[in-house]
Amino acid sequence: MTHCTPLGLAPSFGFGDRIGLATPGHVRAMLKAGGSIEPIFPQQSIREMTRTERTPPGVMADAMNGVKAAGWTGKVGADADHLKTPEDVDVTAEAGFTFFTIDPSDHVDEKSDGYDAATLDEAFGKVREQISWYDSYLGRTVELPNGTKITFDEEACKRCAVKYGRALNNALGLAVHIQQVHERLGRDHEIELSVDETDQPTTLAEHYIVADQCLSRGMKLVSLAPRFIGELEKGVDYKGDVAALEKSLEDHAAIAEALGPYKLSLHSGSDKLSMYAVLARTTEGRFHVKTAGTSYLEAVRVVARHDESLFRRLVTFARERYETDKATYHVSATLDSAPPENEVSDVVELERLYLERWEDVPEGKGFTQPGRQILHCTFGSTLTHAEFGPAVRSVLEQHPDTYAEVLEEHFVRHLEALRAGM
Repeated sequence: MTHCTPLGLAPSFGFGDRIGLATPGHVRAMLKAGGSIEPIFPQQSIREMTRTERTPPGVMADAMNGVKAAGWTGKVGADADHLKTPEDVDVTAEAGFTFFTIDPSDHVDEKSDGYDAATLDEAFGKVREQISWYDSYLGRTVELPNGTKITFDEEACKRCAVKYGRALNNALGLAVHIQQVHERLGRDHEIELSVDETDQPTTLAEHYIVADQCLSRGMKLVSLAPRFIGELEKGVDYKGDVAALEKSLEDHAAIAEALGPYKLSLHSGSDKLSMYAVLARTTEGRFHVKTAGTSYLEAVRVVARHDESLFRRLVTFARERYETDKATYHVSATLDSAPPENEVSDVVELERLYLERWEDVPEGKGFTQPGRQILHCTFGSTLTHAEFGPAVRSVLEQHPDTYAEVLEEHFVRHLEALRAGM
């Protein structure tokens, strides 16, 4: 049987599965698309496991049973996503995960980008004793392989210290724990660092300092997720100027080449087709894309096609839960932007309004999919609901071919869009 393994610098794609039945469809997409992108089939964050009442061993077993049933014999990575504590590491390592995504966002000062000089100085004073690297960058200028220069002036260094200083210390400590756990287990591992959950983009100076410190202190960093320019909302396409994004990605990729190399990681990567080729091209194939909620939405599509009554009730329930459940997600959809189900008599039209995909929207408006965001954010409430959770699972178990077919179609588009830039 195939076992999970570190994937190194190979381009990779993470297939999150919040129910445990999606892997056969993910495998079908990989087999149909072909090529050199390596899959991560077991992928789940601790937050998602909590919301869906799943466990690391259960996530691993569901994915690997799906891998076996679908006949996949290639490499498989396993992403223990958004880890914040040593306890998170322990349970996922024991379950056999190999790719550990450290999320130090609780220690990031998200307001630092807006601090005036006086406020920045005050905040810096509070963290200065915890920052050992500050003086080693102050006053330096670094030229990247693509010719871009990064100047580490006083303001840039202070803002990085205030914004990411505590987070970096937290990440380095967790990386040591990950290393120790795997030495005890006698297994290899690799680490991704997530610094993308901020309102403002990660500057080049911040990216450079964070990555340089991680690598110089022995972290097995294979992938880093900066906060890119533009908007990366859940369940919809990229919002922003793709040409400007390309220039920005060139610079971030140049840092990754100069210091590593390591991969650039795109979180909230579901449905971001308009930026995939740019990501693949600028990184020269050193990328990781992480998806999760989009497989849940395709599960709801199966419900729409086989149980109209249940689909309508799911839409109503999602609308009731949306204002509460969206709190931890970056989304812009409002309830007013999508009609209640009782105002749409045709189920095909209701599916379009709530599960609309990129090919269904006018050119240049691929991100106007409010229904998808309403359903996306409420997955936890739906799947743990006493009636709806078992009902959705029952439909999927009764119609596995439909679920595999819609997932195959969905993810082949993702994979082909990435390969267009390779």
